This record gives sequence, structure tokens and C-alpha cells, in this order.
Amino acid sequence: MALLGRKKIEAVREPDAALEAFMMNYSIEVMPRTAEKIEDFRDLLPQSTRVYIAHLEGTPIEDMVATAKRLKGEGFETMPHFPARIIKDKATLADWIARYQGEAGVSQALLLAGGVSTPVGDYHSSMQLLESGLFDKAGFTHLHVAGHPEGNRDIDPRGGSRLVDEALAWKQGFSEQTDAKMAIATQFCFEYKPVIEWANSLTAMGITLPIHIGVAGPAKLQTMIKFAVSCGVGASLRVLQRRAKDVTKLLMPFEPSEFLLGLSAHKAANPDFNITNVHFFPLGGIKTNATWAIENGGAAAVPAAKA
Repeated sequence: MALLGRKKIEAVREPDAALEAFMMNYSIEVMPRTAEKIEDFRDLLPQSTRVYIAHLEGTPIEDMVATAKRLKGEGFETMPHFPARIIKDKATLADWIARYQGEAGVSQALLLAGGVSTPVGDYHSSMQLLESGLFDKAGFTHLHVAGHPEGNRDIDPRGGSRLVDEALAWKQGFSEQTDAKMAIATQFCFEYKPVIEWANSLTAMGITLPIHIGVAGPAKLQTMIKFAVSCGVGASLRVLQRRAKDVTKLLMPFEPSEFLLGLSAHKAANPDFNITNVHFFPLGGIKTNATWAIENGGAAAVPAAKA
């Protein structure tokens, strides 16, 4: 029998069921300058994906609002960052809220201290932003706060987690006073077992806010190490350092497969586990991250344009 013209049949990889379930309603983080490189997010992200918009010091508020408006227009939920230490005063905070709400229909925010050592004005913590009452007055529906599974030396200079834990306990109390739905969005990590221990420790402390776990999207190993160091990722950096010693893997992208498979298996075995969502930091690029999600997330990652 002639074989000419026969098409090559490639095996179709079935997504891991636990991982697919764990990745449902995942979110992703962009910046105005990275968002500009994407022609249409509907080709990459599922319908109604929550897109966080990182606000780095020096980024004009006009660029932030324009990015939020563009994403909202393409059908995505937008959650801009409000970094306390780059907000001059209450009038500035009120102005930002009014712009986001009036021009882009934003009703969600991630409140954080911000990676600036010296505040430019009156605020130095996300708790002060919450205490302002302006988000509740504006009717914001979702308020997320930062979480640090490996601690944060900016908050606890000597290491440890006492001050970080106290801040989360305060935010837990605030969540019981606001109409907004609150959650914890964490920094990215690379080892799942310590993350599980950290999440369980919060439950033991009575902190019941749902956790959206930060995940570093696929990137070159050198890129991953650079971001890990600059963002203060601590203990789990050893995963990258071990890999860096293997010269055969230096040029290969580092993917979050092992990290997410470990967490998703734990979630499948413990449905009440307090990590409820995945939040991607697309360190190797938005398209690279979205492609990985599409290839590994099954129904959880079908782009809006193909739904």
C-alpha cells in the first residue's frame, strides 16, 4: 500500500484533570508597556480573565487608565495595582479611583505597599489605603492584598514573618467590615511544599481569606533568576540555583509544571484547601505564558476568540 500523501498523526496530550480544575479562572499580570505588544488579548486569554495591571513608579496614571480601559473593552476584568508608597495623598488616591471608575469601569483593586523604599507622600502601607474608606465609598467589589509565602524583608527586615502575619490578621479583620470581596494575591514561588505549609499556617491563625497563588510563567532560567532576586523571592530560589548548575538546562525555559502539578494534586485531595486560584506573572512574556496555559490547562485556558 502506498504511503504517499499520508498525514503524520500526532499524539494529543490530554491535560491533567487536577491541573485543569486548579487553573480555572486563573489571572495574569501585565504592565502598560507589555500590554501594548499584544494586538488582541482575546486571542490569548479566556473570557472574563482577571488582568492585574502593575503600576511601577514613574508610570503615568493616564497610561494605567488607558490600559484598563482597553482591557475592559476586550471583555476582561481589570484589577490595577494601587502601590501606597507612590500615592502622594488622599486627594491623589481619590483622583485615581475616580479615573479608573469613570473612564474604564474599574471596580477591583490590588492594594500593596509597593517596591519603593521611601514613600513619596502620606501612605506607606496597604492598610492605610483600606482605612481611607475611599474604595468602599466608590463601591469597589473586589479588594486584593499582597501575600508573601516566604516572608518579606521589606516588612520584616530581620527575616521571619511576624509583621507579615500581623498585617494579614489585620486585613482579615477588615474583610469582615467591608462589602468588598477580599483575597490574598501572593508573590511567585518555585517550591510547592513550603507553599502548602504556609497556606495551612494561615488557616491555623484564623486567616481565611482565599489565596491566589503567584506563579512565574515560563521564562529563560537567567530571566527567572533575575526577577527572583529583584523581587525578594527567598528560600525557593534554590530550585533555580540547582537547575543553573546543570549546563544542559541553562538555555531551556523554566516552566511552572512541577509547581502547579504539586499544588493541584494537593487541592484535588483537599478540596477545602485555601489556595483557590492561580495568578501568573508572565516573566517570559504574555504570549509565552498564555501559550503554556493553553497547552496545559485544557478547558481552563481556551482563549475568548475560540470559545
